[in-house]
Amino acid sequence: MLVKDNNATRAAISLEDKYGAHNYHPLPVVLSKGEGVFVWDVEGKKYFDFLSAYSAVNQGHCHPRIINQLKEQASKLTLTSRAFYNDQLGVYEKFITRYFGFDKVLPMNTGAEAVETAIKLCRKYAYEKKGIPEDQAKIIVCENNFHGRTTTIISFSNDESARKNFGPYTPGFIKIPYDDADALETAIKSHEHIAGFLVEPIQGEAGVFVPSEGYLKRTKEICEQNDILFIADEVQTGVARTGKLLAVEHENVKPDILILGKALSGGVYPVSAVLANDPIMEVIKPGQHGSTFGGNPIAAAVAMEALKVVTDENLAENAEKLGKIFREELHEFINENPLVLAVRGKGLLNAILINDTEDSSTAWDICMKLKENGLLAKPTHGNIIRFAPPLVITEAQIRTCAQIIKETIAAM
Repeated sequence: MLVKDNNATRAAISLEDKYGAHNYHPLPVVLSKGEGVFVWDVEGKKYFDFLSAYSAVNQGHCHPRIINQLKEQASKLTLTSRAFYNDQLGVYEKFITRYFGFDKVLPMNTGAEAVETAIKLCRKYAYEKKGIPEDQAKIIVCENNFHGRTTTIISFSNDESARKNFGPYTPGFIKIPYDDADALETAIKSHEHIAGFLVEPIQGEAGVFVPSEGYLKRTKEICEQNDILFIADEVQTGVARTGKLLAVEHENVKPDILILGKALSGGVYPVSAVLANDPIMEVIKPGQHGSTFGGNPIAAAVAMEALKVVTDENLAENAEKLGKIFREELHEFINENPLVLAVRGKGLLNAILINDTEDSSTAWDICMKLKENGLLAKPTHGNIIRFAPPLVITEAQIRTCAQIIKETIAAM
């Protein structure tokens, strides 16, 4: 029986508002339980989760296999720091490097930490292996990127809300348009000492901007021709989200440095990783980079089980199949509804573009109505709504959710 207690919602939101920094703007829903593709709020209402914690919960909320592994390891050993060896890390390192096809992994905790690690690794390789003069290495990035919010990362962001009044900014980055391989070639010819190219295979925060077919393959070729490291940030797109284990695999591209996070643990524990082959990774020596929690026993055990679930439950294949069904359903609908201009995406990372300005409230209002109708999603860039359910969703459920979205928008 659904028991309404609006006081519980108000109280929880009030606590965050009073005692927490106001660095997020959540939908006014207070969640207390999750299972598979569903979450429940403190009032007992059930929702389809169509954000998946920004693609961290690919394996579904509280997947029993991952939770059991967490409990088992937590009851034995949680943290040693890297001052000592532990019996899980080496096993995990062997597992993940073989899983993704690299020689070595550097374990961290969050996506932003992993991006920072990749930047340091790229620069150090440039100085020690390529002979670039010290402090002169430059990394090419794309406009409208989202790689995190650390000081270094916001230094090459276009998002003024993330940048303003946080300077001075870190130098050493060159911004070029996304989905423009010619711009990459031009930047390489116009600047000295280019060390790497950092790119999202699909720009998620920018509104699920899928590049033109062949873009990733061409930019990888350009990097190879110019002895520049191709660095793929797959924190959001990786681990089966787009219908392949990695989004770069849609174009048979293998990055020189791979950045992973989010679904690496199924959303159960903060785990991120940077993978590369020996010639790159061996430039890191003891004391030059690290993290007290990076590679801890719980993280190692949880990440291994989370990746096994992806394989055992065919989540990449499910994302590929159901993503096509979802986009087909919405394509047919938007042809008759002027409120939605386009639907785009790969696998189960999708978005719709609302026919209104970025500073309008229309997308937010639609998400509020979706919440009322039992589906949780969130706007990005003002007039774009991202749809990214857990990859364990079924065909019947994806069709039900497409119907909820269509009926909600039609009612607007």
